[in-house]
Amino acid sequence: MKGILKYSSILLIASIVISTEYSLAQDPQFSQFYSAPLYLNPAFTGNTIQGRAGANYRKQWPGVTDTYTSYTFFYDHNLSSINSGVGILLVRDKAGSAGLRYVKVGGLYSYKMAVTRKFFVNAGVRASYSNYTMDFPKLIFGDQLLRDDPNSVEIFEKRSISYFDMAVGIIGYGSDFWFGIAVDHLTTPNYSFMGYDADLPMKYSLHGGYIIPVKKTEKGEVTRSVTIAANYKAQGEWDQFDIGAYYKLRAYMVGVWYRGIPLFKAYKDGYSNNDAIILSVGYKVQDYLSVGYSYDITISKLGLVSHGAHEISIIYEYSRAEYKKDAKRRKFMVPCAKFTKMPYAITPAKRKKNPKGAK
Repeated sequence: MKGILKYSSILLIASIVISTEYSLAQDPQFSQFYSAPLYLNPAFTGNTIQGRAGANYRKQWPGVTDTYTSYTFFYDHNLSSINSGVGILLVRDKAGSAGLRYVKVGGLYSYKMAVTRKFFVNAGVRASYSNYTMDFPKLIFGDQLLRDDPNSVEIFEKRSISYFDMAVGIIGYGSDFWFGIAVDHLTTPNYSFMGYDADLPMKYSLHGGYIIPVKKTEKGEVTRSVTIAANYKAQGEWDQFDIGAYYKLRAYMVGVWYRGIPLFKAYKDGYSNNDAIILSVGYKVQDYLSVGYSYDITISKLGLVSHGAHEISIIYEYSRAEYKKDAKRRKFMVPCAKFTKMPYAITPAKRKKNPKGAK
């Protein structure tokens, strides 16, 4: 009986180790990915009238002991005089009982250009420094159980891992649509704690969307709209597809999303690629503060045991009164996923000619 318990424990530990390696090889994810714009694509840097600051918090699988938690904090600024944007990004992630911690700090730059009067392109780059640490004394290895010894023969060459990384992205957009691609981990850094060759694979993200106006005022202001959007991510052998829509009524937003690729790819035989149904709500306080909440309903085999995932996003935007009327500042604004009363104008507002005799 004792032997059975030992081997069962070894199998359990093996699954934990595999889970830890998976966590190392994959980046933190957010269901409200458009509320983490600088994390999604560096080309979103400066996509604001003047400046903005934001934060995202995700608690994944709260039903599991030592749940996964992720945070992002960002700030970016629109340098309209040179058609550019600059920003900073901080990402923090804690995964599993072994206390695996990940921190990333990055600086971003984007440049914005007009291809035609109605089509625009933003290109961006992010340079970052990342660090992984793990609380190794919390780990129990198979040899400890087999030998009934509290000390393991496993030797870890490193207690922490640090590396420099790069990401690039590009976005094309008009007044009611956008599409983009981002590529992260261009340096494919080695993330092994044991000195092996374990390069972090590059991550690709394809995303886009389309805004459908539902109701307008006599002045042409969109008071109700439906936005359809999607995001496909691929990293190594792992990929994921998010697609959904949200309905906006002035300052309010409700949405529903699906994550998975059930018909085209399975994780392995007998396991369809179904992850979650995501319900989201959002509210815009006047023109400066956006608050969003989403809940992931797990539809994979983890089921109700995982208790899904909770996510909160907060974005604060500020601008001088005269900047809000500045056509050049409003010119390069990607219209995606904003809890505004109406999508930002992409093209400069046309000035009405003064009637004859007017001063």
